[in-house]
Amino acid sequence: MSLNRREFLATSAVTGLAAVLPGAAWAASGAEPARKAVLKLSCQEGVAPGRDLGEKLDLLEKWGFEGIEPHGRGLADRIGEFQNALRGRRIRVSAVCAGFEGVPISSDPEEREKARKSIKELLEVAGALGATGLIVVPAFNRQPAMPHQEARQFLVEDFLPDVGEHAHKHGTRVLLEPLNRREAYFLRLVADAAAICRDSGSPGVACMGDFWHMTWEETSDLGAFISGGAYLHHVHIASRKRRKMPGEDEGDDYVLGFRGLKWIGYQDFVSFECGSEGDKMQTIPAAVKLLREQWRRA
Repeated sequence: MSLNRREFLATSAVTGLAAVLPGAAWAASGAEPARKAVLKLSCQEGVAPGRDLGEKLDLLEKWGFEGIEPHGRGLADRIGEFQNALRGRRIRVSAVCAGFEGVPISSDPEEREKARKSIKELLEVAGALGATGLIVVPAFNRQPAMPHQEARQFLVEDFLPDVGEHAHKHGTRVLLEPLNRREAYFLRLVADAAAICRDSGSPGVACMGDFWHMTWEETSDLGAFISGGAYLHHVHIASRKRRKMPGEDEGDDYVLGFRGLKWIGYQDFVSFECGSEGDKMQTIPAAVKLLREQWRRA
C-alpha cells in the first residue's frame, strides 16, 4: 500500500512513540486499546430518507445502521415517539445534536445562563433516550463570545463542571465539538477539546471529532483521534470536500482516522452529518459499503 507524505508522517510519529515507550509505559500512554474497536454507524434524523420516523428507522436498519441522531430542538416533546419507534429494534439513539438556546461562552451573561439552563434540560432528554451525549459548540463565529483565555477558564472552572455533573446524573454526557475556523475560532482541534474535558474534571464532559471539520484543521486524522483518547465519544462523517455523502467526493479516505479509532478501542458511533448529491436510496448504502471496506483496511 502506498502512503502519501501526510500519511507517512502521521504513521511515523505513532511508530516513533511506540519505540520510546516500551512495555507498561506504552500501555499506560493510552495508545494500546483496552478492547477491540467497533464500527457502529449512525445517521442524523434529518439526513435519513423516509416520510416519518418509522420509515427512516426501517431504511437505516435495512442498510446496517445501529444509531439515529435526532436534533435537540423540540425533542423533549418527542421522547415517547422515539421510545415507541425504537422498541424491538437493534437501532438506538446515538447522540442528540445541539438544539439548545443561548451561547455557553457568550460575552452576555444572560446568554450564558440561558445556555446552561437549556443544555441541562436537553441532557435530561438525552439521558431518557439513552444517548451517549448532547453535542455542544461553545460559540459560533457569528455569536459574540468572551476572549479565548477567559472563555476557557469559564468553561473548565464553572460551566462544564456544573452541566457535566447534571449530565452524569442522567447517564449521559456533554459532547464538545471542534469546528473549522470558518464556523468557529474557539475550539478547532480534537486535542484542545480533550484537554478542556480533562481540565473540567467531570465524567459527564466528553468530546467528539468530525471528519469534515478535521479536513481543514487537523494535520492527521489518526493523531486527532488518538489525542481524543478516552474523552472521545462521538464522531461525525461526511465527504471530505463538499460535505456530501462519504464517497461522493473523489478520493474520500477515512482509513487513517479509522486506524486512530481502532488504536483507542473506540466503542461509540460514527454518524452521518451530510447532504447528498445523488439519490439517497443509492448514495447511503454505497457510503456504508465504502466505510466498512475502509474500516477493514485500517
